[in-house]
Amino acid sequence: MKKSIYLLICFISILAFQSCSSVKVLDSWKSEEVSDVKSRNFLVVARSENKQARLTFENEIVKQMQSKGYSATASYSKFGDMKPNEKPSESNKGKIKKLLEAEGFDGVVLTVMKDYQEETRLERNGGYYEGGNYYGYYPRYYGGFYTYYRHPMSMTTLGNYVPETITERTSKVYILETTVYDLKAEDDKQLVAIVTSKIDNPESASEAASAYVKKVAASLN
Repeated sequence: MKKSIYLLICFISILAFQSCSSVKVLDSWKSEEVSDVKSRNFLVVARSENKQARLTFENEIVKQMQSKGYSATASYSKFGDMKPNEKPSESNKGKIKKLLEAEGFDGVVLTVMKDYQEETRLERNGGYYEGGNYYGYYPRYYGGFYTYYRHPMSMTTLGNYVPETITERTSKVYILETTVYDLKAEDDKQLVAIVTSKIDNPESASEAASAYVKKVAASLN
């Protein structure tokens, strides 16, 4: 079961990230039946308004799942016109179900953004002494007792003082939720795994995916 969980929850965020400064799993849950989905044919969906982000992350999710023996397909490659970020109407729900059944998909991996925040943070630098460690030069640096006694304040080992600077930065925080569904199960038992994660101040795409996947997978081991 642990292996199945680790391999199954390999999916990434949905925005145009590229490397994140930190990823933290806020909450996770897995069903006792999660190990039964190894044989499912998964459709991987990343809900994003950014087409390139969707392509990037769905590809990464699929690659990692396939490398571990799962059957997985990116939604954009199968349904290029699909708009995963739009809320489907009641009439469209039936169409989506028939479409998935017709294409042989009986599992879905879905990642959505639950929240987005901007936080103002203060970064402090400096405020310390740099260099000037003369301890390795004893006793040559200090000389005799009388020399030091006469000028104790001139014999510094502190080095140069680096003034403190304070920089104000705006950090972006994303809350992501990834869910795994077994479409062969009854409606009230289709959800087999869910992970809610926080990505703090992302900067660039492939590395963010890797960091996110590791954190999510570890939380379900």
